[in-house]
Amino acid sequence: MNDVVQIALRAFFALVVLFAITRFTGKKQLAQLTFFEYIVGITIGDITAVIATDIENNLVHGYTSLLVFAAIPFLIDYLSLKSKFVRQLFEGKGTVLIKNGKILEDNLKKEHINTDELMAQLRLKGMFRAADAEFAMLETNGQISVMPKKSSQPATIKDLQLNLPAEAEPETVIMDGEIMLDPLRASGRNTQWLHTELKKTGVKLENVFIGQVDDKGVLYLDLYNDQLQVPQPSQNQLLLATLKKCQADFEMFALETQAKEAKRLYSKAAEKLQHTIEQVNPYLR
Repeated sequence: MNDVVQIALRAFFALVVLFAITRFTGKKQLAQLTFFEYIVGITIGDITAVIATDIENNLVHGYTSLLVFAAIPFLIDYLSLKSKFVRQLFEGKGTVLIKNGKILEDNLKKEHINTDELMAQLRLKGMFRAADAEFAMLETNGQISVMPKKSSQPATIKDLQLNLPAEAEPETVIMDGEIMLDPLRASGRNTQWLHTELKKTGVKLENVFIGQVDDKGVLYLDLYNDQLQVPQPSQNQLLLATLKKCQADFEMFALETQAKEAKRLYSKAAEKLQHTIEQVNPYLR
């Protein structure tokens, strides 16, 4: 057999085996590659290259070594689930870099992390001052996780003592110019509603690249032709709709919060905004 054809066939089958091993390994190694898995991955790549290009190499020996190196991570994962000692042996332990707002210089030196690298990681987490970090740890996968101080954390719905309903994910009801019936039914709408919405915008179904509807019934369209613009409501209509939404949000906040002072403030704001809407409504229609 011609050497070129033989190498091509060996490379093809080696790639198929490598792809099967990668798929069987799962997505964990793509997101959380440990030091041991990194070494095994490099070794498997080298073995695959030898199998594909070294025509004098015995295929049975090559694939045997490939399967052995592929099986080792599975064995380690199984033992790691059963034993904390094994888990720490192969994956290591996290290292605390900042504790109680204080940078631990000795731990930085131990992990060979300089000040610039630490500050870069803090900036990637949205903290441009080291004083804003309460706790930081170097994880076993090499990433640095950071917990900001209470004073630097943004207010959440829980902090406001609100009990808001869960927001459903948007459903993709049109893809590549075709109606997706299952997501459309999941959104609680039908094809008649969808065609009516398309008619309002003046867009043909075959011109839609992606169409999504959120839990409020708003249809978002992205067209194949980027030069075509989906008709948008006028500025006056948008302003009126925004005012009404804000007024409804204030009323909902007043109903949901358990704090008496917050309830009073939200109710008062809703009344004032409702009065404003009634005054400007004739001019914005």
